[in-house]
Amino acid sequence: MAHHLIPTPALHRWVTDIWLAAGSNENEARLTADHLVGANLAGHDSHGVGMVPRYVNSWLADELQLNRQPQVAQDGGSMLVLDGSRGMGQSVAHEAMRIAIERAREQGVCVMGLKHAHHIGRIGHWAEQAVAAGMVSIHFVNAVSKPIVAPHGGTQGRFLTNPFTVGIPVAGGEPILLDFATSAIALGKVRVAYNKQVKVPPGSLLDRDGNFTDDPAVMFPPAGSPPGALVPFAGHKGYALAMVCELLGAALIGGDTTRPPNAQMKHAIWNNMLTIVFDPQRMGTADLFGGEFSAFVDWVKSAPLQDGSDGILLPGDPERAMRKARAEAVPIDDGTMQQMDQAAAQVQQAKGRSPGPLSALAMQA
Repeated sequence: MAHHLIPTPALHRWVTDIWLAAGSNENEARLTADHLVGANLAGHDSHGVGMVPRYVNSWLADELQLNRQPQVAQDGGSMLVLDGSRGMGQSVAHEAMRIAIERAREQGVCVMGLKHAHHIGRIGHWAEQAVAAGMVSIHFVNAVSKPIVAPHGGTQGRFLTNPFTVGIPVAGGEPILLDFATSAIALGKVRVAYNKQVKVPPGSLLDRDGNFTDDPAVMFPPAGSPPGALVPFAGHKGYALAMVCELLGAALIGGDTTRPPNAQMKHAIWNNMLTIVFDPQRMGTADLFGGEFSAFVDWVKSAPLQDGSDGILLPGDPERAMRKARAEAVPIDDGTMQQMDQAAAQVQQAKGRSPGPLSALAMQA
């Protein structure tokens, strides 16, 4: 399927403007654009600007609430729980992480729970926020919407793609960033494949009868037809980690788990996240870590390469490479572009203003 190139600064301005038109304040609109465009720049189109149409539909359905701040639900100093009040995830999660980082700076460590937030997007973004402050962060996240991931051995969805993320700053080097869904493929990547009319990797989807398929259309069936399901990565191992994310990321902090009574929304995705942030300098190894890290990386990269391998990458390397490749322009496929243009028209109809169609900003070939 054809795609369009949108200049990166223009794309950021368009996303900012669509949320300003919808009623977000300047800070919320900018943070939302920073995050969504940032996901595209990192190569994670599944969590990028293609989420705008769903967010707009959620806002129109009075599910997504604009200009909310996280509220303290429980405060134990180095341990606290914040309530996102169904606010824009990109804004409330940024503030929640700011609080957690500040607590960790003061006390060495902070365990922070954020519950009842609207979709908080690419979790690696929040680890990067901690790493930029010199902190290590660990994130357990669940998502509440229609269940789309089958448990190991099952054929119907019972939870979502529940991501697990770790960010580690490295003295004098690029940080380590581990950020993955506990499903074999993220639903957003299935959506991108569906919009592009391409197949997904084998072994990542089940059709409605429980048979493996590479057709992303099974996740977007006609109205009234049952969907297929994603499967956990690595079989029982991914399933077990997804369960841990559901229990620690949601149930432990008073958030909703992915059960039918909690998933009555039309368009929203609710997120809950348990985050552990700590200052590695409090471990007394800050001066040694960089040297030991480099020595270990050299050892790992000394392994002979498999046939067809371009090299041994570290967690975070693919995102850094993609940011360089997309610094000037971001590709948007035809299907996503149509949805983005429609979202702008919906905001125009609801509020009397919008940034206009995104397709008008496409670069000429």
